[in-house]
Amino acid sequence: MTAPEPDLRHHGDAEVRADGLGLVDLAVNVRTGTPPTWLRERLAATLGDLAAYPDQGAARAAVAARHARPVGEVLLTSGAAEAFVLLARVLTPRHIVVVHPQFTEPEAALRDAGHRVHRVLLSPGDGFRLGGVPEEADLVVLGNPTNPTSVLHPAEAVAALARPGRTLVVDEAFMDTVPGERESLASVRDLPGRVVVLRSLTKTWGLAGLRIGYALGPAPLIAELGAAQPLWPVSTPALVAAEACSGAAALAEAERAAAELALWREHLVKGLAAFDSVRLYGEPAASFVLVRLPEAAAVRRRLREHGFAVRRGDTFPGLGEEWLRIAVRDEETTDRFLDALGAVLGSA
Repeated sequence: MTAPEPDLRHHGDAEVRADGLGLVDLAVNVRTGTPPTWLRERLAATLGDLAAYPDQGAARAAVAARHARPVGEVLLTSGAAEAFVLLARVLTPRHIVVVHPQFTEPEAALRDAGHRVHRVLLSPGDGFRLGGVPEEADLVVLGNPTNPTSVLHPAEAVAALARPGRTLVVDEAFMDTVPGERESLASVRDLPGRVVVLRSLTKTWGLAGLRIGYALGPAPLIAELGAAQPLWPVSTPALVAAEACSGAAALAEAERAAAELALWREHLVKGLAAFDSVRLYGEPAASFVLVRLPEAAAVRRRLREHGFAVRRGDTFPGLGEEWLRIAVRDEETTDRFLDALGAVLGSA
């Protein structure tokens, strides 16, 4: 029997919203305690400017400076997800490859635009190591670090996919959760073909409700994508957020948060290792981990009874019902989760 197609439109927020009142959220990968106070104040200060139409000048310049690029290579978007839709509408590729498991919105956007999508499924057996992209692919989409695997691909391996005649789209929405943003291609401008790097301010700064992200790439393609946007696509508060989060003080704060996150993730991984039935594949590098365990769907439901929401894995192509994604939280929250997981597995 053919396995059902995964639900590409399912996201972690559904795990929390579905009868999720009072659940500890380990299903969504937004940093807790955000936006920080200083950012809230900057956003609140924009309320007096809402009568004027948004002006992207300062925000684009700040993002461009942050990544050492000309302003013409920056496109501000209504969340990184808008960039997937724009790419799907503007590009006319003949052979599209989406590397899975990864965030499902790119494929969903491409299919909605009428494109045929080929999948390359990475294997847990080798830690989801990057490979298998056919030479004829003229549009390749992948994440780094990848949602939901948390695997950080070497920049050299990602860059090796760039070539003349190909558009390479790298979703770096979680790159700022990695100390030093090692393996990023955001400031690399000399690769062959067209390389587009997508970024989000949602995860580190807690701005999912504000919708702000951006694309970095060759100026001609950025101009094409911009022409496909509606007028004034990014609100004034979102523009202020992009400018503020690109400054030196914000980048230093993000680096400290990434370093702290790495310690919390190590604590979670060590705790998970105590369960014989729980397995990790590859080395997690982002703000979540992906685990495989028997009867994961039942475990997920039982965890809800213990007050915790985690993300199901079967909606990601290449995974199945035995997978769960768990957000990294502070050590106290993680210890409470591990206790709940122990109770659930012990009663299975």
